[in-house]
Amino acid sequence: MAAHGPAAAEAPRTGAPSADAPGRLPVPTVIGHRGASGYRPEHTLGSYQLALDMGADVIEQDLVPTKDGHLVCRHENDITGTTDVSAHPEFADRKTTKTIDGAQLTGWFTEDFTLAELRTLRAKERIPAVRQENTLYDGRWAVPSFEEVLRWAEEQGRRRGRPVWLHVETKHPTYFRKLGLGLEEPLAKLLRKYGRHRADSPVFLQSFEPGSIERLGRLVGSRRVVLLSAPASRPYDFTDSGDRRTYGDLMKPEGLRWIARFAQGIGPSLTSVIPTGADGKLGEPTALVRDAHAAGLILHPYTVRNENQFLPADFRRGTDPNAYGDSFGYFRALLETGIDGIFSDNPDTARLARDDFLKG
Repeated sequence: MAAHGPAAAEAPRTGAPSADAPGRLPVPTVIGHRGASGYRPEHTLGSYQLALDMGADVIEQDLVPTKDGHLVCRHENDITGTTDVSAHPEFADRKTTKTIDGAQLTGWFTEDFTLAELRTLRAKERIPAVRQENTLYDGRWAVPSFEEVLRWAEEQGRRRGRPVWLHVETKHPTYFRKLGLGLEEPLAKLLRKYGRHRADSPVFLQSFEPGSIERLGRLVGSRRVVLLSAPASRPYDFTDSGDRRTYGDLMKPEGLRWIARFAQGIGPSLTSVIPTGADGKLGEPTALVRDAHAAGLILHPYTVRNENQFLPADFRRGTDPNAYGDSFGYFRALLETGIDGIFSDNPDTARLARDDFLKG
């Protein structure tokens, strides 16, 4: 498979996706954001399994380290809101205040726990006020290590007769490297162990820090995606090194060509693809899709959620912010821009939206 190009890893855009081509991804690709986090507590084996069962093409993991150097799947190293750690009196003295990428946080952090200690905790719903039904599953699953997820993916791949694709993010890599807990080397070691280190392996590696992606590119051949945050903000490794470029600069043609020197794709926010206006309604698409494709990059923007409060104003239905709006309409508007894939908390909705889009 080619290393570059807007559909380098995927099947042709025309026609329905085919399950008869093992190892190939349909375009647009449906990516289960932290699994099926609209229905299960995020980054649990239950969330990953449901996303796969719902038809997600790729399942996302966010990686942070433990005190003893293991990689575990949490959206943040602050586990206060996603585990029951506060209910464990033996860990009360671990609560602390830290500054991470310039933000001060108080809570419990993975780097202060060994893997064995983390395994005594149970995962819970991160936003219970929004997703009250998800709290039914609080305490059902532990915090998974990334190696555990790799073993799960291998087992599911054997059972299904096709690879289970993963989308793996390094979180706060500069912060952790300064603690002596660099993420890239142990991640590369695990990818090599499980045969996911080649250019044609069923994995994407992603980070909001371009330097982390460059480092990974020197360690493994796996496909790499630079995540892009708000245009006015800067990657933390740029802030740390004195590089004045912003994410907005990286979205310009020159910045995209620079990214294409060491990555195969970008992961922009939805509003960088189609902004919303002052009234909260959807505006006109930007040139980002065209410019990224011209640079030979795929686009996997993030993240569509079904609830009204996460949708543009013109796709909301009713007054309850936690009720579902017209996410199908929003998906269609995004897919019509030519993006190559999309993250969603609701993989079943995304899969139906993608199928509808391909049918015309």
